[in-house]
Amino acid sequence: MTRELEVYVVLTDTGTLFTKTIKWFTKDPLNHASIAFDSGLNEVYSFGRKNPQNPFFAGFVRENMRGQLFAEARCALYRCRIHPAAYAKMRGVIAEMERNRELYRYNLIGVIGLLFNTRLIKRDYAYFCSEFVASVFEKSGVHLVNKSSFLVTPGDLENTPKLELVYEGRLQDLLNKCINEEVGKRLA
Repeated sequence: MTRELEVYVVLTDTGTLFTKTIKWFTKDPLNHASIAFDSGLNEVYSFGRKNPQNPFFAGFVRENMRGQLFAEARCALYRCRIHPAAYAKMRGVIAEMERNRELYRYNLIGVIGLLFNTRLIKRDYAYFCSEFVASVFEKSGVHLVNKSSFLVTPGDLENTPKLELVYEGRLQDLLNKCINEEVGKRLA
């Protein structure tokens, strides 16, 4: 039997004006979605701010969960166990995006369409955060929700039975716990 590998979905609330606006429409407590390849959140990808100080310059990003943008964030960490072939495809999708990161833009038009439960315009190389997460899983052969990725909200990801909740609370508490566990392993 092939051992399944773990990938994580991270939902956060950073408290920014943009997040508060989305929260007002969705009524979901956590409104930013990311993919992580480790539970310590050292390798995390999403579509969001390229510069934490500038919300208008956004696209494909490798997120620094220890950075200022996430300093006061609340989060939920979900685990998904997937076949090694799906994991390899997922890694390939992310690697391709990293190689071509300058092509990718934040899909603000898609967010507006999402509020009306429709796609306004099909945009190549443009995603909003939860669309990105759902799309990467789909391209890897794993369908988290039964709807098109351009209609997936962070709340949909929160409610899918295909993800297992492993932590909910302050992001910094999770990161501190992971650091303490890593130090403990090294000292043992």
